[in-house]
Amino acid sequence: MTDTPYIRPDMKAFLDALAAIGGPKIAEMTLEEARASYVALHGMADRPARDLPLVRDLTCPGPDGDIRLRLYDAREAREPGPVITFYHGGGFVIGDLETHHNLCTEIAALMDLPLVAVDYRRAPEHPFPAAIDDCEAATRWIASSPEGLGREVTGIVTIGDSAGGTATLAVGQLLADNPADVPVVLQVPIFPLASNAMGSTSLEEFADGFILSKVAVEFFDQAYGAPRDDHRAFPILGDHSKAPPTVLVTASLDPIRDSGRDYAKALADAGRDCVFLEMQGVTHSFTNIRQAVPSTQGDLERMIAAMKFMLGNSAQ
Repeated sequence: MTDTPYIRPDMKAFLDALAAIGGPKIAEMTLEEARASYVALHGMADRPARDLPLVRDLTCPGPDGDIRLRLYDAREAREPGPVITFYHGGGFVIGDLETHHNLCTEIAALMDLPLVAVDYRRAPEHPFPAAIDDCEAATRWIASSPEGLGREVTGIVTIGDSAGGTATLAVGQLLADNPADVPVVLQVPIFPLASNAMGSTSLEEFADGFILSKVAVEFFDQAYGAPRDDHRAFPILGDHSKAPPTVLVTASLDPIRDSGRDYAKALADAGRDCVFLEMQGVTHSFTNIRQAVPSTQGDLERMIAAMKFMLGNSAQ
């Protein structure tokens, strides 16, 4: 593109501050340093966690031992209803329950629904498809209204950011082919990697200086080790004919933006219900920098409004 992309003033101020701090690129860090830097970024930039009456750590059975979960709810007790299942971002390498804790409290409070965050196995210790296997297993467990959850589940809302957005789409396809005890009534991939980003216009245009870099995308890709022909890694390759209602969110300054756009088009071509939101003038990870970039709280609230709209049109 020849035109200079639009950057919101508060977004630009944050990017300028990060550039002034400097520091090594993620590929130059040890794994421990990369994970610590992700924690530090969210700790510095995200809004404080909501004070919810219920935040409880749980576990569920997984394909390679127990999977850690965290239940969030703005109410102590619930009538039967949908439950949100959240898969964190971090390239399947550097995120965990703590990096997305604040965001999970916000979503649970704004949606007024129970939310269960999934602490799936991470690469490179556990490469593809370990993370997707864990996300699928946890979602099936939640759908079964287990006693440990303390909620009667009528439907699942899957949601995740970045790698978690990829997991959201992958789980939606897996549960469409082999249904869980209750259906996925809504999926919400937030700036997901849905198709192979290598060679895309957005990856080159926003290769550096926009939080997620091309170098980081390549680092995560190598660590995760996913094959190029597997729809669990690149959901664009899967069957879209049975996709659940979707709210798909991208960011205009995101190097993997075009991947999300590709998926929105695939859903539209398949005739599936989809609300597509591209947040203008912000970067990848805008959901986790709401303190440093205050305007992004409004973006999150737009997404929440779209989720409520789509659920309101659902039979569940």
